[in-house]
Amino acid sequence: MKTILIILISISLQMCSQVNKPEKVQAMENSTTKNNPYYSRTDRSKLSVSNEEWKKILSPDLYAIAREANTERPFTGKYNQFDELGEYYCAVCGNHLFRSDSKFSSTCGWPSFFEADKEGVAYNRDSSHGMERIEVVCKRCDSHLGHVFNDGPAPTGMRYCMNSVSLEFVGDSEKK
Repeated sequence: MKTILIILISISLQMCSQVNKPEKVQAMENSTTKNNPYYSRTDRSKLSVSNEEWKKILSPDLYAIAREANTERPFTGKYNQFDELGEYYCAVCGNHLFRSDSKFSSTCGWPSFFEADKEGVAYNRDSSHGMERIEVVCKRCDSHLGHVFNDGPAPTGMRYCMNSVSLEFVGDSEKK
C-alpha cells in the first residue's frame, strides 16, 4: 500500500512540474491578433513560421504554452468555468478548433471538450514527464493546445483538456 501511495504522489508531482502560472488574468479578447499578420479565422492553409518569429508576435504566456508546450496552472484559465455559446479558435493563428456545445465540465482544472474540429487539430505522441500522452496541436500553426484522453463523456468518450491561453472564444452573439 505504501508503494502505491508513493508512486501516486510521484506521478502527481511530475504532472505539476510542467505547470506555468499565467503572468496575469487576461481579458477574453486576444490582444495578440492586432500585431499578428498570420492570424485569420478563414484561412486554413498550413503556416510555416519560425519560433523566433512567433516570439516577436505572441505574448510571453501564449508563447510559453503554444510554442514551448508548457501548461497553465489548473483552475486558473479564463475558459475553465465558462459556458457561453460560440466558437473556440487558436489564439496563435485563428484556426477553428471547437464548438461550445462540445464543451463539458470535467472538473480537471482546464477547459474540456468531447469533440474537436477534425480540420482544426492534429495529434502528436508525447512521452514527456514520464508519461505517455497524446498532444493536441493546431493543424494550421502546430501550436500546443493541450492533451486528449479517453475518459470523456458520450458520444465520443474523449476529453480534450486544453489550455485557456491557447484558445480564443467568439460568442454566437458577437458573430455578424
